[in-house]
Amino acid sequence: MSTETKTIVITGAGTGVGEACARQQAALGHNVVLIGRRKTPLEALAADTGGLVLSGDAASASDWEGFCQRIIETYGRIDSLICSAGGHGLGTATEITDEDWQLSMRLNLDTAFYSARACLPHLMKQQGTMVLLGSLASFQAGGEVCGYTTAKHAIVGLTRSMARDFGPKGVRVNCVCPGWIRTPMADEEMQPLMAHYNESLDDAYTRVTQNVPLRRPASADEIAHICDFLIGPASAIITGSMIMADGGSHVVDMPTLAFEALAPTA
Repeated sequence: MSTETKTIVITGAGTGVGEACARQQAALGHNVVLIGRRKTPLEALAADTGGLVLSGDAASASDWEGFCQRIIETYGRIDSLICSAGGHGLGTATEITDEDWQLSMRLNLDTAFYSARACLPHLMKQQGTMVLLGSLASFQAGGEVCGYTTAKHAIVGLTRSMARDFGPKGVRVNCVCPGWIRTPMADEEMQPLMAHYNESLDDAYTRVTQNVPLRRPASADEIAHICDFLIGPASAIITGSMIMADGGSHVVDMPTLAFEALAPTA
C-alpha cells in the first residue's frame, strides 16, 4: 500500500479501463473520484471502493466547476487525473452526420480537454500527473470511423501541448494508446463478427487479433496498471509520451502480411 494517500480523479469510471483504474487505486489506499454520465454503475463501484461519485458530463465546464468544488471540499486536493471517458464515432467523412461528428468530438476529445483544464490548477499545486486514454486509432485509421479516428489523433496533440506547457510547472502528462481491450464497449463491437461467422465472443477476439504479435487483446486491468505507472513516482522523468499498449499492433508492416500465407521455401 502507498505510504501517502492521494486523490485520483477518473473520468469514464463506471466501466472498462476507468473502472479498473478506480479499483486498483482504491486497493492502493488512495481516494478515488468516480466521474461518469450514468450514476448507477458509479454507485455500485463506490460501494466497493469507497469512492466519491460525481455524476455528470465530463465535457461540460459548468459540471466541472461543481465537480472540483466537491472534490476539494471532500479531499482537499487533486493529485492525478485519468481521462478514460470516450465513445464511438462511426461512419466515413461523407456518411457521418453533423450531430454524430459533434458527439464523437465531445465524447472522445472534449471530455479530456475540459477535465484537464478544470484539474490543472489543482494538479499544479500538487506537482501532479495526468493520463489521457488514446488509442491505436491515435496513429492509424480503421475503416469508417472518421469521428473516432480524428478525435483520438487530437488526443496526441492535446497530450503534447499540455506536457510542454505545464511540465515547467511540475505537471506530467502522458497518453496510453491501447489496441483492442476486452471491455463492454469492445464486446458490443464483436457482435457483427459473432453473427456473421457464427462464433463465440472469444473466437471474435481471436479473429481481430490474429495479426497482432501477441495474438490477444489487452485486459482493462493491464491498461490500468500502465496508468498506475504513469501517475506514479517510477515514471517521474516521463512526460509527453504516447505509450503503445496494443500487443505490438503498431509494429506490423501490413503490406507484408500477404507473404506470410506463402509456403516456406525449401
